[in-house]
Amino acid sequence: MNFDDFLKLASKVKNIPLPAETSQFKMSPPFRKQLQEANRAKMAIARQAGVMALFYPNTSYETTLVLILRKTYKGVHSAQIGFPGGKLELDDASIKAAAVRETFEEVGVPEQHIKVWRELTQVYIPPSNFFVTPFIGIVNNTPKLTKQDEEVEAIIEVPLTEFLDENNVITQMVQTSYAIKTEVPAFYLQGQTVWGATAMMLSEVKDLLKAATYS
Repeated sequence: MNFDDFLKLASKVKNIPLPAETSQFKMSPPFRKQLQEANRAKMAIARQAGVMALFYPNTSYETTLVLILRKTYKGVHSAQIGFPGGKLELDDASIKAAAVRETFEEVGVPEQHIKVWRELTQVYIPPSNFFVTPFIGIVNNTPKLTKQDEEVEAIIEVPLTEFLDENNVITQMVQTSYAIKTEVPAFYLQGQTVWGATAMMLSEVKDLLKAATYS
């Protein structure tokens, strides 16, 4: 989609009711409800994080979404695909501010260039005990993306047309952080399998954009 056409969706996206869990559950792993029930006590003291679904025009002026491949490390999100973003720090004025700051730190987009369209539905992540709040943001010009070497293995640029293509919704066997192999719904984007919390958040972004397109 041409980026000018994408920008026309802005006012519609802001006013459409969030599909929330209706969208998220489409891409939810089969064991998620049980994990959430088992972690009710921990949820009361869960940490907070913010992430950014950031759209911008590529060099051909086609709308593009940025994702990141995280480094391999001893942790629950090792080598996974996700949004740029991270935990709320004491210096952050809000979860939104944390998402914008972390987007700059992880992919190099200056904070002042990011315009946040709206906040989306929070997702709880049992393995790390985080509540993650996603935001839709835009950058009006093609950014110079620079990865944070300490945390980001690769930057993944996804054309909007690829993201919205239903043929890129798949099911795949994955190894979970609980050492269990299971079949999960996922997006297949730029040769990468995107599942779990990131896929759940992407599903809400996708449903919002499609609702705006046809409203």
